[in-house]
Amino acid sequence: MIFDAKMVESIQKAIDEGDREFFLKRLRPRARKVKKGPFSSALMVSAHRAKHLNKLDELEADAAIINLEDGVAPRYKQMALLAAALFIQEAPQKTPFLIVRINPLDQGGDSEITFLNDFYPDAIRVPKVRSLDDLQRASDLLVSPIALHASIETKEAFVDLGKLKHKRVEAFYLGILDLLADLGIPQKVLKIKNPTVDYILSHFLIHSHALGVLPVSFVYQDYEDLEEFEEWCRYEADMGYSAKGCISPKQVQIVNRILKRLDIQRALYIKNRFEQMAAQGITGFEDERYGFIDEPIYKDALNILSNSAH
Repeated sequence: MIFDAKMVESIQKAIDEGDREFFLKRLRPRARKVKKGPFSSALMVSAHRAKHLNKLDELEADAAIINLEDGVAPRYKQMALLAAALFIQEAPQKTPFLIVRINPLDQGGDSEITFLNDFYPDAIRVPKVRSLDDLQRASDLLVSPIALHASIETKEAFVDLGKLKHKRVEAFYLGILDLLADLGIPQKVLKIKNPTVDYILSHFLIHSHALGVLPVSFVYQDYEDLEEFEEWCRYEADMGYSAKGCISPKQVQIVNRILKRLDIQRALYIKNRFEQMAAQGITGFEDERYGFIDEPIYKDALNILSNSAH
């Protein structure tokens, strides 16, 4: 817990009553050591719920997405922003990777970035991106070393994903429900092994990796159906995904169990063995532990080690 129960009650009261002064006299803009990814489990946390924010330092998730956008009513947005800043300011270093999901740039997101710059979240996630210009606009506002993340949920961003190359962007999030709506495709297609969904997942994964960006798969909304959620995690892991959005702690546990199943020992062994043999001029050989090892196998091991590094 970041604050005691009495303080949490006071924070929630200030949020509910729109008491800006409560926050402004407690906020102390300062530099904070920014953490770097990658991550596997990313849990959505409502910025207008003090009890939820107060558990940031106890989460099992690799990353916490402090949400200012969908799910936060307009009347709470300003207070949610102030509350997010207060909790980021007071959060201990052991908290997960802290990402703030702002509102669209033209709906207050630009001023939210400017305000949050003083409190150094680990990343800012920009929704409703449509073009490289949107990413550049956010980047121009965002101070270093805060990372820039983006939601891919519009038809323009999805179709031109391969063109959204920007040196500041470290993660893309697939907002599949908004994307389907924007494309005019019914959400009933969102089923495992549906060819349309397979194309969306593959397109998103491949273009993200080609740009050197972490692809974070979509949030599964039915948080009570853990069986199907686990099926999705296994399906996506087989496709090559290593990160997924979550809306409940139980979903986080499943993601951590399935999508973080990187075989680090195997990768380290292959890396060291290949480099030993390559020094002798041999780049393809039969290994008694892992069978045939050549340069593509070696590169896969390097990718695994890179993706597991924090």
